[in-house]
Amino acid sequence: MRIGIAEDVALLREGITALLEQHGHTVLWSVGDASELLARMHNPAPEVTPELLIVDVRMPPENTDDGLRAAVEIRRQNPELAIMILSQHLGNEYAKELLATAPDSGGGTGYLLKERVGRVADFLNAIDVLGHGGVSIDPKVVAALLASHSTGGILATLTNRERDTLALMAEGHTNEQITKFLHLSAPTIERHISSIFTKLDLSEHPGNKRVLAVLEYLKG
Repeated sequence: MRIGIAEDVALLREGITALLEQHGHTVLWSVGDASELLARMHNPAPEVTPELLIVDVRMPPENTDDGLRAAVEIRRQNPELAIMILSQHLGNEYAKELLATAPDSGGGTGYLLKERVGRVADFLNAIDVLGHGGVSIDPKVVAALLASHSTGGILATLTNRERDTLALMAEGHTNEQITKFLHLSAPTIERHISSIFTKLDLSEHPGNKRVLAVLEYLKG
């Protein structure tokens, strides 16, 4: 996959680049501030257009949420582009802002805490999920988002097993992986997912039902 990286910590930027290239990806470029990221993504030539962006939330020039704001702007202009946000902190508002762009996008959407990069298998799995148009949210972020939700609304119609299944979907796990986590058969997981789509009124939706179900879940 062709990847662009925006991360202001040089050591982490170089480490991510090396890791991705070791696993067959092509890092087209890496930058250290949000302004340069926006410049790189302004009418790029096809050969230097990434399929996935990995973007740090806090970057120069202002060192606030410059990276996130740049990512949201880029997503609006390039809806098919997959975007993974990296954050040092558990900031629910950052995840929600990027996730809000996902229903109108064909590209994958991810939000990981930086500590997850050190868990190589998890990080590479998230890259793969986004490359296929999916959603991958850090488990700690999922837990924090859900902790802020009320227990009412449409999600109250889900059974405990359906909620467990949907939480694992939000983390980017495949059906096969979910069967192993929950110690259930593949047909049982498929029934749970079908029931989730029905209860969330997504059965006839033309979009990516899996992504839409996850977004509905995280919105609460």
